[in-house]
Amino acid sequence: MTIQRICCIGAGYVGGPTMAVIADRCPEIEVTVVDINQARIDAWNDADLSRLPVYEPGLDAVVGRARGRNLTFSTAVEATVASADMVFISVNTPTKTKGLGAGQASDLRWVEACARTVAKAATGHTIVVEKSTLPVRTAAAIKTILEAAQADDQQRTFTVLSNPEFLAEGTAIRDLETPDRVLIGGDDAASIEALAVVYSHWVPEQQILRTNLWSSELSKLTANAFLAQRISSINSVAALCEATGADVREVARAIGTDSRIGPKFLNAGPGFGGSCFQKDILNLVYLCRHFGLPEVADYWESVVALNTWQQHRIAQLVVQKLFGTVTGKRLAILGFAFKADTNDTREAPAIRICGDLLDEGAQLAIHDPKVEPAQMARDLKQEAAAAADALSGTGSWALAESVEEAVSGADAVLILTEWNDYRQLNWAELAGRMRKPAWLFDARAVADPEAVRTAGLTLWRVGDGEG
Repeated sequence: MTIQRICCIGAGYVGGPTMAVIADRCPEIEVTVVDINQARIDAWNDADLSRLPVYEPGLDAVVGRARGRNLTFSTAVEATVASADMVFISVNTPTKTKGLGAGQASDLRWVEACARTVAKAATGHTIVVEKSTLPVRTAAAIKTILEAAQADDQQRTFTVLSNPEFLAEGTAIRDLETPDRVLIGGDDAASIEALAVVYSHWVPEQQILRTNLWSSELSKLTANAFLAQRISSINSVAALCEATGADVREVARAIGTDSRIGPKFLNAGPGFGGSCFQKDILNLVYLCRHFGLPEVADYWESVVALNTWQQHRIAQLVVQKLFGTVTGKRLAILGFAFKADTNDTREAPAIRICGDLLDEGAQLAIHDPKVEPAQMARDLKQEAAAAADALSGTGSWALAESVEEAVSGADAVLILTEWNDYRQLNWAELAGRMRKPAWLFDARAVADPEAVRTAGLTLWRVGDGEG
């Protein structure tokens, strides 16, 4: 079975970059990314590659090489599905906000809609690939929908594969071009091999893992849960370090050299964010409760709870250090994306920290190199505004076009995203723009402590003990 035409439904953070790399590495395959959002498709087709809707280092170059050759972005969903040999489903699967499983289970309405679109439009034999992050046994629902369509028309046949993404925002292109592994789950050997051949254009054979459907689906959830657990664990240790006088970076280095543990994901900070960690853990919690494993569910739920606590803790610490109130005080927020090198703000720690400070009446000046102010407004659930009456108790936020603008007149600076630009700041110059006494709350431990203190700023750094 040779794949000649690929369709991907969903032009977001996963679908766009993944298909761009596949098209780049497989010039003989026609790859089309479809989406019902015309504005998003227009952005993918913009002649100015700096205006792509997803910011990922290296993505512009990959799209530039493949677009117009064998990579197309379109809103013609059904026509593209009809001509495709393989259809990837790569749509959003957010956590449900109401109904059965609210707050934990994934909202699968768009996945089901995709399956029904494929069932309606596909011709001949079509391999359907789950790319979205999905709870275990979602493939069963997709298969049921497709089998119903197949029963109505024996000329059309379907197989379903699970091919979860393991991308990290900010390093997605590197993750796609040099993956640790590619996971393909299914019950049809020929379909599995057809997808394996696509990846074999650039991925070594030993890194292409074949499993059954359910193992593939569960592997994605549990991999993210294990990584998130490490982040919550080191952040709990950071709080203990602050209380005892230890340094969390020294502790992390000590335990990271243990070959049984390793050094990755041991950087203390404001907690994890992004599209997958919290959602996947909550999915896992929901599955555990569904299958009668409440103790296991409680264990994994505590990882999310500690992450939330870390963000509230940082906001509360800022209030405490600033004489018990931030009402009317200008606070410079450096970084709003959940991590560096992305414009993705989903579950960003900055959202909860800024929200708490707004509730306390703070006046926030927010700077981020890539996040648009409209996205900040959606995340904070309030529009940007000029500083309100300092004593009114009403919090407000405004966009700062530069770091210098953000810190001017500020009582404190909070570094919430580890952008490289923030590692090189001239703290002597910035301190001169601030109101005295001035603080730096470095939640990412990116600033040079000596330079900060020499500049006359009082420093709090995550995981630094005062003893």
